[in-house]
Amino acid sequence: MSRTDVPAPVPGAPASGRLRRYVRVRAGGLPGAFWVLWGGSLVNRLGSMVNPFLSLYLTGVRGVPLAETGLILAVVGIGSVLSQPLGGFLADRFGRRVALTGGMLANGATLLTLGHAQGLTVLIPACFTLGVTIDLFRPAAQALVADAVPAADRTRAFGLLLWAINLGFSVAMVLGGQLASHGYRLIFWIDAGACAFFGVLVWLAVPETRPAARDRTAGSYRTVLADRTMLAFAGIIVVYAVVFQQAFATLPLAMRGTGLSSGAYGLVMGVNGAVVIALQPLIGHRLAAHDKSRVLAAGFALAAGGNAVAATASGTAGYTLAVAVSTVGEILVFAVTAAVVADLAPAPLRGRYNGVIGMAWGTGFLIAPVAGTRLLTLGSPVLWLTCAALCLLAAAGQLSLAPALRRRATG
Repeated sequence: MSRTDVPAPVPGAPASGRLRRYVRVRAGGLPGAFWVLWGGSLVNRLGSMVNPFLSLYLTGVRGVPLAETGLILAVVGIGSVLSQPLGGFLADRFGRRVALTGGMLANGATLLTLGHAQGLTVLIPACFTLGVTIDLFRPAAQALVADAVPAADRTRAFGLLLWAINLGFSVAMVLGGQLASHGYRLIFWIDAGACAFFGVLVWLAVPETRPAARDRTAGSYRTVLADRTMLAFAGIIVVYAVVFQQAFATLPLAMRGTGLSSGAYGLVMGVNGAVVIALQPLIGHRLAAHDKSRVLAAGFALAAGGNAVAATASGTAGYTLAVAVSTVGEILVFAVTAAVVADLAPAPLRGRYNGVIGMAWGTGFLIAPVAGTRLLTLGSPVLWLTCAALCLLAAAGQLSLAPALRRRATG
């Protein structure tokens, strides 16, 4: 009997028993190392207040003109594209704990430097370093889950991580906005402290999971780049990432164009976190029973539907519905993507494989604002219908790739 094939609850059973069963089905059977990572990720996201408010900090506190602020944010983006490939190399070369803890401590130190930086000669290098360090930990964290969690439970585990990250981020957005209204210095210290806590927690409580030296096979990024199935999957993720990032790059501009306020945008984006927090525990544990490519294709199709709704939206209700539909697709995509990479990657190269998929996300995020703003100049419907078409293209590509992924998962 699998964990999801548990007996139905007995009528009249105590509420405490039903609650234990609910938790066991969704969270039971995962190793302690995973739960340390889960708790550390939650705390880290609760403190992640700087990046969402960085543009406001640069313009409002440091007096950087808007044009220069855009360039500085692009520098952060360039650094972030490099972040995960570097993190993947470190995770495979020096171990998951070294890469995760080192990345978190480096990011915390960078945040403190940036919080006290004045003048472009310091701000620009600090922002580039922020981009490089911001996701150094991620390939190591994903490799750690793949190392520690059995294949049958990985989709569920990655879904639980997504839930923790969204819960923490939702709280951080609200708390960060309140703290920023009284000054930014404290949010830099809170963010840096959360990074240090996560890094030290993993160092003290998580054993190294990298394969022993005698079990490692020779390999490098050349090995990953020679993997055509992995490159095709990364290309699909680039397409989806371009669409996903429009929620941050062009959605606020499109809403402002219809006369809606920044408060309306905040409300709409709050729905994103609320949907993830509400739905992921209900569906996350069921995803492992389904073919990963079909789940991903369904997620891309739902994102297409959400963008199609956005093309007709003219008020807060319409945009709220669009984001809600797209978020259901996001739950499917984010939970399964990491599990697909874990299937494709040889254990000694899990860091590098996750680094490449992280680079795919970063590439999409870099393309998104340039492509999105140009499409928006042609009209909001053009932007959102193009995004819907891209999501359908990603779904078709994923279904075409499905046989190769199935062979790799069972090979």
